Amino acid sequence: MPIDIETFERETEFETERTQAERVLSFLVANDDKAFRRQEIADSTDIDPNAVSAVLSRLKDRNLVRHKPPYWAAGERQRIRSAFDFGRSLDALNEQLGTEDMDAWREAGTDANHPGERGDEDE
Repeated sequence: MPIDIETFERETEFETERTQAERVLSFLVANDDKAFRRQEIADSTDIDPNAVSAVLSRLKDRNLVRHKPPYWAAGERQRIRSAFDFGRSLDALNEQLGTEDMDAWREAGTDANHPGERGDEDE
């Protein structure tokens, strides 16, 4: 979304608030020659240690971090880059088109049978 030139000239930083996952991954990537304990990651990112645990677990499920108890390290750079790019693409689409209403999708999906369940022999 464009901004007026006065805002552009006046403001010094335009980065939006990063998610906790982005902050954790950014820290680990910036320090990819080391592995860290959960508390060290929490201290360095200023995120509650319990929240860091949840974030690290989700990132591990997505193969974006590596874990050998009690240490955590960045995963494969290309996979992390792809995840960030995908997230930015979704953000741009949501901004342009609006977010999806999952309840509306579920409700719409219950009205019609799947094509395989209709009994249409000619299709």
